[in-house]
Amino acid sequence: MQNILPVILSGGSGTRLWPLSREAYPKQFLALAGDDTMLQATWKRVAAIAGRAPLVVANEEHRFVAAEQLQQLGVTPQAIVLEPVGRNTAPAIAVAALEATRDGDDALLLVLPSDHVIANEAAFRAAVLRAVAAAESGKLVTFGIVPTGPETGYGYIKAAVGDDVRAVDRFVEKPDIETATKYVQSGEYFWNSGMFLFKASRYLAELERFNPAMLSGCRDAWQQSRRDADFTRLDKEAFSAVPSDSIDYAVMEKTADAVVVPLDAGWNDVGSWTALRDVSEQDADGNAHHGDVIAIDCRNTYAYGERLIALVGLDDVIVVDTDDAVMVGRSDRMQEIKQVVARIKADGRPEATWHRKVFRPWGAYDSIDNGARFQVKRITVKPGATLSLQMHHHRAEHWIVVSGTAEVTRGEEVLLLTENQSTYIPLGVTHRLKNPGKLPLELIEVQSGSYLGEDDIVRFEDTYGRT
Repeated sequence: MQNILPVILSGGSGTRLWPLSREAYPKQFLALAGDDTMLQATWKRVAAIAGRAPLVVANEEHRFVAAEQLQQLGVTPQAIVLEPVGRNTAPAIAVAALEATRDGDDALLLVLPSDHVIANEAAFRAAVLRAVAAAESGKLVTFGIVPTGPETGYGYIKAAVGDDVRAVDRFVEKPDIETATKYVQSGEYFWNSGMFLFKASRYLAELERFNPAMLSGCRDAWQQSRRDADFTRLDKEAFSAVPSDSIDYAVMEKTADAVVVPLDAGWNDVGSWTALRDVSEQDADGNAHHGDVIAIDCRNTYAYGERLIALVGLDDVIVVDTDDAVMVGRSDRMQEIKQVVARIKADGRPEATWHRKVFRPWGAYDSIDNGARFQVKRITVKPGATLSLQMHHHRAEHWIVVSGTAEVTRGEEVLLLTENQSTYIPLGVTHRLKNPGKLPLELIEVQSGSYLGEDDIVRFEDTYGRT
């Protein structure tokens, strides 16, 4: 078994796949290209060659989702390092390297974004193993994707002539189509995949050489971090002061020890709905559909949704339907979804961040109806899970148990409710909900009051550290 520690980067917001991917539940947590979520697929892709469980770097807001999705595979990460704010890949990898060397170990860090698709996983693993000797000798290895055509959405790596491991000549920015065509025709350039393999100590040494302020800030944030159950919470003030930069700019473009291993394995970073269509199974007319879709006389379309979607006479169109938003656009303009998300944010609307169904560490809630002074939610609580002890200043709540058993704390009372039973929580009364059973608890919550926002919660006790 190789001395490989997978470092899975899971901090992205994934707005380019809106409305399915949103800030609170981005694309790495979605099953877009198979039965597994993209995070799960990332781990399964390397499990056979990893020397240990992965180390995950995640956004603090996503901590429970990341942990739960790996637990579903029977994996307990070596650590889940939580970023209080995003600072790009160079700092994220730095804190991962510091965590990896905590006990004096110096593993090979296999740095993997958690939102890529790789069709030929055996070829990917073979490429990683070809890179091990170079990484062990102190090289900083990146994996260059053998281009399938001119692509303006990726950065490029120019490599020296060679076989398995080639010296990096230079990194270049995203080119225009004419330049990209020349790059591909030359055979000297690869797409920049954002995947790396190197010793933890070598990365830290090169970062200290080229950006000592960044490493110092990362070390401060890591040394002042708090251990919270399975999580390592970086110090917010210290990490917020760290310069934001990519590993390419901060280290790879400056080091003399950068090498590239060619990778031809059906890689795709799924950076748009068009890219997802291209990696999905298609019919004879180039249509790729997910869900209940009827298409009449359509070509090169992609449709995603749970309700019936009917397409008639369309070419090169993308349709994505969710509970609270529908996106329709031409496939060659999917990069402009960023502008849609920016408009939603500017208007102060929640659809850029939240789905109608919101996942919580104890389960989930689905806002199924709302109006003036009322809101209705469908709440699911996992077996054994407990919500925080809390109260509200502006709303009262009615709870009706649909299935399962609910233990309700209401002021000084503790009630046990089963199917078809209900209770009322007056405004200002301290309360808590627990599922003491072995089956999921489902209930309907009807809120009424002058203000129904999620920020009208005063927590007194919480299992998940949210007080």
